Amino acid sequence: MLKTRIITALILAPIAIGGIFFLPPLGFALFTGAIISIGAWEWANMSGIGHPAGRIGYALLTALILYGLLNVPFVAVLWLALFWWGICFLLVRSYPAGSDKWGSLPVRAVMGLFVLVPAWVGLNHLRTGGFQFGDSSNNLLLILYVFCVVWVADIGAYFAGRAFGKAKLAPRVSPGKSWAGVWGGLVAVGAFALVVSFLASAGAGQTLLLIVASLATGLVSVLGDLLESMLKRHRGIKDSSQLLPGHGGIMDRIDSLTAAIPVFALIITQLGWLTTGHW
Repeated sequence: MLKTRIITALILAPIAIGGIFFLPPLGFALFTGAIISIGAWEWANMSGIGHPAGRIGYALLTALILYGLLNVPFVAVLWLALFWWGICFLLVRSYPAGSDKWGSLPVRAVMGLFVLVPAWVGLNHLRTGGFQFGDSSNNLLLILYVFCVVWVADIGAYFAGRAFGKAKLAPRVSPGKSWAGVWGGLVAVGAFALVVSFLASAGAGQTLLLIVASLATGLVSVLGDLLESMLKRHRGIKDSSQLLPGHGGIMDRIDSLTAAIPVFALIITQLGWLTTGHW
């Protein structure tokens, strides 16, 4: 299993790095749109669509929605995402109670659109927006930063959870997660933001704002993970798909990012650090 995971990672890493960091904005939009569409194909299964044609149709519908959003104000979609993740907090917190309200196939299919579409919008807003601190090439650093926040939160949660994880976070949704993991992840994210601020020679005010934005992003990334776990548990499956040998599916790799990206993009936009850009 470990060998398979390593081989898969070695194949995917250069593809992901090349697609995210070396494509022009429109190519970036197409590349990330393809990833989101594959995620939609997997979400179709989690929503209860078992027939292959239905899953492909759902993925194509998602891609069509992404295309239709090319000229829509991104910030409106990001505000919708923030509202959506607030609802998700209530859904995850009450599970399994309330699953009769969202457990039907159509509702779960719509939930997937609220997860996947804003993630694509937020990612492309980060790519094309006008970043206040430096030239437009620094937008790639923004994308790398939000990825790192999620990865650092995961790493901090893993070690803190192993060392102190007795009190479970959401045992009915994801038994392996603990409150110690959440706090450990947030401490790691706060330290990471502080180090980045120091390296960027940021002032005290900007440092504080970056730490707060990063903590909020790290916290909501946990919710993204829990929501997918809840959907998979309700569906009775372990992985979103077997598309990535040793890793499960695309959604298993980007579940935290789907929540973190639009929230981070909205926060830094509201802080005035990022303005609407152009393709």
